[in-house]
Parts: sequence; structure tokens; C-alpha cells
Amino acid sequence: MTPQKTPKLDRKQVVDAALRLLNEVGLDGLTLRAIAAGLDVKAPALYWHFKDKQALLDEMATEIMRRMTARTAEAGGGTPAGDWRGTYLTTMRTLRAELLRYRDGAKVYSGARFTDTSYAAGLDASLRVLIDAGFTLATATRAWYTAYSYTIGYVIEEQAMAPNPFDGDEGYDVEARADRLAEHPLAAEAGRAMFVDFDEGFEQGLALVLAGVESVLAG
Repeated sequence: MTPQKTPKLDRKQVVDAALRLLNEVGLDGLTLRAIAAGLDVKAPALYWHFKDKQALLDEMATEIMRRMTARTAEAGGGTPAGDWRGTYLTTMRTLRAELLRYRDGAKVYSGARFTDTSYAAGLDASLRVLIDAGFTLATATRAWYTAYSYTIGYVIEEQAMAPNPFDGDEGYDVEARADRLAEHPLAAEAGRAMFVDFDEGFEQGLALVLAGVESVLAG
């Protein structure tokens, strides 16, 4: 049966509802049926806008990116012109903060194919700062993409292991892990570095990435 179009429903309404529901149920619980129920429509109505769940996830990731871009513009940056290190670090910190706004936000964002080109201006600007500092386009791209991948990967792990602000879950039990690994003291203690202070852990890892990028530029 051909689904009947619902005139009152548009793509933005669907995406906004999906992002709200994501915070309630997480990615595993996010279904087209549940989104439709929240919008008081039948699930087939959503297929006028998205052919499947992956198409919806791509649009959700794009909307997260749009919101991040808008908030960054409103904040006015603040990094001095020509400060490629400051720009580099601020960009990744902003990305992490935006992904943490949504339950499983990094999983939604990871591997998504943006549905428009609104990301391109920001990417151009980031690469231009690096190129103006002496990077080639190839090394600038690799430097940017390495930190970008690190940030997304870190947040995926962070959202899986840290206390969950959306449902009150207390997060990974580091002490229980240490007890299980009592015969492996270094591995046991490493858990306190990996799973306790995620803000500090992110900054330390990002500093390591930056140090590697600096060595490439020096070379």
C-alpha cells in the first residue's frame, strides 16, 4: 500500500523529534515507529522524507553539525587570527562538546554522510589556517582528520563508559574492574586513567595528537 502523505509533517520536524527521542532511549531504542508515535503519525508517513533509518541518521548527524556551526558562530570564535594551534584545539573541543549534548551522539555522527554541503565552509576555514601556517594541503588534511577521528572515537568510548547524564547510569565500575584484574596491577591501575576523568583524558590525548602534528610541521 502506498503511504499517504502527511502535509503537516516535514523533514525538520522528523529530525527534531528523532534527536529528542535519542536522548530518551539511545540509539538502540531509536526506531522509525517510535519517532512516528512521538509525532502522532503512522510510521509509513516518515518514508516520504527518509527512505530508511540510515537516511534519517545521516540527516540527524547533519543537523548536529549545523547546530554546532551556529553555536560556534554565535560564540564568535575567540582564537587569534593565525593561531593554528588554538584553532585546532578549539575545533576539536567544540566537536566533543556538541556530541555530548546527545545520548549516543558520537555513534550517530560517526560514519554519517552529510546531506548537504554546509560543513564545507568550516572545513575550508580550518584547512586554510593550517596551510597558512606552513602545512601542505595533504598534511593539513591528515592533521585535521586525525584529530577529528580521535575526537569522535573518544566520545564513543566516553558515552559508553562514563556516567550517563540522560538516564542516571553511574558508568563503568572501575573499582570492580581493578578487583578482577588484581593479578595484573598495571592493567588494573590503567582503568583509573582511562575511565575516571574523561575531560582530563580527552585533553591529554588531544595534546598528544597536537604534538605529533607539530613534529610533522617541523619535519
